[in-house]
Amino acid sequence: MIIETFKLFGVTFIASLIGVIPPGLVNMTVARTCLERGKKNGMLVAIGASVIVFLQALIAILLAKYIFNNPFVNNILLRTGAVVFLLMAIYFFVKAKQKDVKIKVYEHAHRRSFFKGVMMSTINVLPIPYFCAVAAGMSVNGKIEYDSTRVFVFSMAAALGTFATLYAYVVSFLKIEKKTETITKYSNYFMGVLMLLLVIITTIRIIYTWR
Repeated sequence: MIIETFKLFGVTFIASLIGVIPPGLVNMTVARTCLERGKKNGMLVAIGASVIVFLQALIAILLAKYIFNNPFVNNILLRTGAVVFLLMAIYFFVKAKQKDVKIKVYEHAHRRSFFKGVMMSTINVLPIPYFCAVAAGMSVNGKIEYDSTRVFVFSMAAALGTFATLYAYVVSFLKIEKKTETITKYSNYFMGVLMLLLVIITTIRIIYTWR
């Protein structure tokens, strides 16, 4: 049981860490805050965003418990998920091929840095379906049985993984600012490969449910 819990933490942490690598709304807000207001404020934005990710992961795992305890919903979701992951993989590979990468940073002046991170992360609702897919992928047999401890571990790992990547943005963005386009390109390739892996895992689960 303990080993499974550690595995749950490790997989969720890595998935969360990887998921925040491609430059987007939250991490670019962290980076811009560092440039404009210093690393301390950038760190507060990262903390605020990570708190929301904890809640988003909590919602995701609770949804996953319901969904995969319902055979009909489970089957429909698996088929839909496989298509969605494939489309996302295509999207990331297309983005990686683009030469000009434009990153939009949303600024909210006169707001405290912590609440700025909370707001940016709240606007970004994509982590909920992402973590729901992660939870599904870790249970090939379709049985997700998480007690309160594992639900907490899953949510905490998601938050810590997010914070780890955002912290990396805080401490290194001043050095890598000119290489953002290159980072975006290879991050998109990586995310594309990750989506293909999720397609494979989901397909395996579809085959398994028909046995």
